[in-house]
Amino acid sequence: MATTTSGPMAPGPSLSHDWADDKRNGHVDYSDYRSNTRGAALTQAPTEHSAHSSDTLANRTSSSAQGTRSLLGLHPQAPIDEEHDYGPSSELLWSRIRIVLREPFAEFWGVAVMVMFGDGSVAQVLLSTGQTTAPGGMGFGAYQSINWGWGLGVMLGLYVAGDSGAYLNPAVTLCNCIFRKLPWRRFPVYFLAQMLGGFVGSGIVYANYISAIDWFEGGHGIRTVPPATKATAGIFCTYPQLFVTKSSQFFSEFIASALLMFVIFALKDPSNNGVPKSDKWFPLCLFFLIFGLGSCFGWQTGYAINIARDLGPRLMSYAVGYGGEVWSAGGCYFWIPMVAPFLGCIFGGMLYDIFIYTGPSPINTPWLGFKLLLPKHAMRARRERTRREKEEGIV
Repeated sequence: MATTTSGPMAPGPSLSHDWADDKRNGHVDYSDYRSNTRGAALTQAPTEHSAHSSDTLANRTSSSAQGTRSLLGLHPQAPIDEEHDYGPSSELLWSRIRIVLREPFAEFWGVAVMVMFGDGSVAQVLLSTGQTTAPGGMGFGAYQSINWGWGLGVMLGLYVAGDSGAYLNPAVTLCNCIFRKLPWRRFPVYFLAQMLGGFVGSGIVYANYISAIDWFEGGHGIRTVPPATKATAGIFCTYPQLFVTKSSQFFSEFIASALLMFVIFALKDPSNNGVPKSDKWFPLCLFFLIFGLGSCFGWQTGYAINIARDLGPRLMSYAVGYGGEVWSAGGCYFWIPMVAPFLGCIFGGMLYDIFIYTGPSPINTPWLGFKLLLPKHAMRARRERTRREKEEGIV
């Protein structure tokens, strides 16, 4: 959720395009991708403007990069700025690596930025509780500060990850594979990038607040997990309230995730007259969406709604010394933020396509898409997908 990055969480006009999420029935019209809305030239391969590099080297590098990108499910011809990416610096090893992995890098840093703002807000609110030096003498923040932090984190993460489509959430990525023709081979590399982004982003927050954590916990190296009185593990990943039953834990995450995907699909629906026609407003809309989810559904379970922002930081907290309780706390709650967001987002996306969306979607096929599960129709769908990917150069 014009030449724009049209992924579900893309922030608007950008120097890139999410090749799989095309408005023309999934078919790519290369004429649309020659320039962006600001007039800066894009290129899909080296041209005569690469005056400072050898044509032979440029072609060899381009061919190698295209093969690797295709293997990863990315479009072989990355959306790049010709002047900068095919100048003298294009012969550098890191420049070639960046061209190959540009979108995964964007997802990695988009999630890392999101988690740094989100976990950072939780850390400041929790660790400063009761600080008399704060305005009002009650600490540097309140619960709404956390919702602000996560909302801003998502909004800024969208801008960082514009080159990839700005999915920032494996469940959102999966829904676009199911409902919006994002190539399935792209899911594993995006998933890995998003998980690593969550791990690294939370690690940076931990490093920044390590002295405050020692002070708050009561001594160097003391690390505790909820429901301990001074627990700080909740800074990095979610833990349920003690009174919440397992079914309520699951439903809380499920309904919040379903709302997330339902609204994202609504915001990215080109035929929806209720949303701004300019994608420039999309990041702000996502800010309000995340803020609202936290305000309305955040108390019981912490509204993870994203495995990358929960499991990645949970692994980080386990690695730095919080111990096995990060897995056993809350009756082994850890699996719920791993499963519920996927099921919730799929349900929310399906609801939107069933009742509102009129564009290309498996739902808008016979039997609400279930006919595609029959062997004959599944084979036909695979052939169509292969044909489309060949047109895009992915295979």
